[in-house]
Amino acid sequence: MMTRKIKLWDINVHITCHLCNGYLIDATTVTECLHTFCRSCLVKYLEENNTCPTCRIVIHQSHPLQYIGHDRTMQDIVYKLVPGLQEAEMKKQREFYHKLGMEVPGDIKGETCSAKQHLDSHRNGETKPDENSNKETSEEKQEEDNDYHRSDEQVSICLECNSSKLRGLKRKWIRCSAQATVLHLKKFIAKKLNLSSFNELDILCNEEILGKDHTLKFVVVTRWRFKV
Repeated sequence: MMTRKIKLWDINVHITCHLCNGYLIDATTVTECLHTFCRSCLVKYLEENNTCPTCRIVIHQSHPLQYIGHDRTMQDIVYKLVPGLQEAEMKKQREFYHKLGMEVPGDIKGETCSAKQHLDSHRNGETKPDENSNKETSEEKQEEDNDYHRSDEQVSICLECNSSKLRGLKRKWIRCSAQATVLHLKKFIAKKLNLSSFNELDILCNEEILGKDHTLKFVVVTRWRFKV
């Protein structure tokens, strides 16, 4: 089987954002036409527009942000194709949080520590048998599984009931991972209120219905951007 080398330049058009002309970061795809952009670029663009920046198809007349989604596969491809891009982005994010005097979110901190330990072990010439390596990996995985996302960036939200047909939650304030989705909230509320199904529940923020696949981090960025 023959292999052919392809220059990165030849595929740049497929892995760059047409809004900023840079490599895709936090790749986000429009569900209507499948064009992909950086999430921050697309969110900012859709604050004043409702069409795709590339093909100009109408995403949604009033709520275009509900019809875009994180494209993890594309982002993984970009990080693998472009040397040093992921490390550079993690560094920028850490510097951003430090500049604001905020604690670095757990997922960024975790990747940093993991990379540093890996480099240190190679610099010191340390090698361990596969048995010990597998044991450590198993222990680390168990710790991660028991963490329940407590090391993630956290958000505090208030869940108020606006329907006369449903009773409110006894504890309406909750704190959870910013990576939790609106669907997670729907299931949580349905369980707390002993509802047979969560499909009939709608969660709103600033009088806008939130898409079930939106993460709370995405809601913070798009709906609470101008909140003090």
